[in-house]
Amino acid sequence: MKISSTAFENGEAIPALYSCDGGDINPPLAFSDIPADAKTLALIVDDPDAPSGLFVHWVVWNIPPTVTGIAEGSVPEGVVEGMTDFGKQKYGGPCPGRGEHRYFFKIYALDTELLLPPTGGKEELEEAMVGHVLQSAELMGQYMRK
Repeated sequence: MKISSTAFENGEAIPALYSCDGGDINPPLAFSDIPADAKTLALIVDDPDAPSGLFVHWVVWNIPPTVTGIAEGSVPEGVVEGMTDFGKQKYGGPCPGRGEHRYFFKIYALDTELLLPPTGGKEELEEAMVGHVLQSAELMGQYMRK
C-alpha cells in the first residue's frame, strides 16, 4: 500500500498553499496497492514536532477502498471527517509557530466500516482501528513558516 502527492515528495517541503500561510486546503493525495479485502480506508495527518506534543491536523474515515485518492481542497463524498486539534472537523494545514515541523499523512486499509461519531478524533479512531488494520502507509512532508 502506498500514499503519495503530486504537490510534494516524501520528506520534501509542503507548498504554502496547503498551510495556514496559503489557502489552508488539503494537498492532493493518491493511494495505490490497496489490499483487495479492504472494506474502508482511514487517514490521519499529524505533526509530532508541535511544542505541546503531537498535533492532529486531519482525521478522515470510512473512505471507500475504491477511492484512489483525495483531490486538492476536497474530500470524497460520504466520508467522515473527525475532530482535529484545531477544534474543527476539516483539514487544518501546517502552521508551526517556529522552526521546521514534520507532517505525517498516514493511510490505513481496514477490514471493517467504522461506526464513530464525527465528533471523534484521532484517539477514538485509533482505538476503533485496533485489530482491523490490514496495511498502512505514510507520506511525510515538512513545513517552516517564513
